[in-house]
Amino acid sequence: MQQQLAEIQSIVEDVLKLAKDKGATQAEASMSKIEGIAVSSRLKEVETVEFTNDGGLGITVYKGNKKGSASTADLSPQALTLTVEKAIEIAKHTSDDDCSGLAEKELMAFEYPDLDLFHPIELDTEQAIQQVIAAEASALDVDSRITNSDGASYNANLGAKVYGNSHGMLAGYNSSRYNMSCVVIGEQDGDMQRDYSYSVSRQANLLTSPEQLGQEAAQFTLDRLGARKVKTCKVPVLFDREIAAGLFGHFISAISGGSLYRKSSFLLDKLEQQVLPSWFNISERPHILKGLASSPFDHEGVRTQDLKVVSQGILNSYLLTSYSARKLKMNTTGHAGGIHNWFIQHTGETDKEMLAKLGTGLLVTELMGQGVNIVTGDYSRGAAGFWVENGVIQYPVHEITIAGNLADMLMNIVAIGAEQETRGSIQTGSVLIENMQVAGE
Repeated sequence: MQQQLAEIQSIVEDVLKLAKDKGATQAEASMSKIEGIAVSSRLKEVETVEFTNDGGLGITVYKGNKKGSASTADLSPQALTLTVEKAIEIAKHTSDDDCSGLAEKELMAFEYPDLDLFHPIELDTEQAIQQVIAAEASALDVDSRITNSDGASYNANLGAKVYGNSHGMLAGYNSSRYNMSCVVIGEQDGDMQRDYSYSVSRQANLLTSPEQLGQEAAQFTLDRLGARKVKTCKVPVLFDREIAAGLFGHFISAISGGSLYRKSSFLLDKLEQQVLPSWFNISERPHILKGLASSPFDHEGVRTQDLKVVSQGILNSYLLTSYSARKLKMNTTGHAGGIHNWFIQHTGETDKEMLAKLGTGLLVTELMGQGVNIVTGDYSRGAAGFWVENGVIQYPVHEITIAGNLADMLMNIVAIGAEQETRGSIQTGSVLIENMQVAGE
């Protein structure tokens, strides 16, 4: 893969030179190549086997304050030349925008750390097939009430990514990602429920075993059988750690430059103000070795760095690209392409202690629908989970809606569990919110 990385860097370098020769005042290009396999099964029969060997190049050119972009999956010299010409042609016809252009040269990651993101294995289809079938078999063996399967899947991707621009930045790295999942259906007294389990890692050998994955999927499904509605009420709500990251996803949208300069965020003008409880901290650490969201630089070549996003409930930083930063008369924070490893500081309680703290209320384990308005903060989503009394789970619940306003929900977080979800870009425990409206019967 090192040789492939060098080849990609060479292509990016050539394309940038071509853009300059054809009259671009500034240019940036990124290119990626991915090799991978994807295997899925259903009821222990192989459903799909896919091989990927994809590559693509995107280029953005600037002629003064005019911008043009083009991309191609054809990497032949003729196609690359045509792509550059198209980008320049587009730039001629766009309007001037004072905020467009590359990020500032002094912010570029001309030197950057190796974050140990690449752990290649041989892409072995037979082994992948064995794993998905083992996961399903394990799930179907748990209990006779597990009557059907929605399938198991295994994905392995080995990639190389390069970014370069006319500041002289040319950088790239290899990365790997593996994931496996299993979804099953249970039935009891005419009630059917489904649930799943999944695992993701930079290292294939660190994935949860197929057998354990299947057992987890089956147990989660069995736990949901016999679900009922609850009466409409206003109670404390505990977001299970697996879905709690979604809450902070809305927070990310609200403090991202695009929402802010368009004035379409419920957290407008909240910089250096309290937006979360006074004990609440969020830190970003882009250089965690093997991290699922680790990156030495963002999509504009800006070096990434540790950031205290929230300290004692105070919002310290927006999430800005060079364009949104100029719109807001601020500086980019290196967030072109998204966030890098967020850590939500917990308050120390185990999952059992979080239930005790909830007392009587709702534990939410699944959310449905898109009823979130980032402009106003209004929040209303379909939910399923468990009804809890005196800290003890009583029965599964479904076909309900939970509602509130994100600004209030964030301020009314009571505790964050110590048992953390680590399978994504946001590491958080379960989140307890003091009060929400629950609509049921």
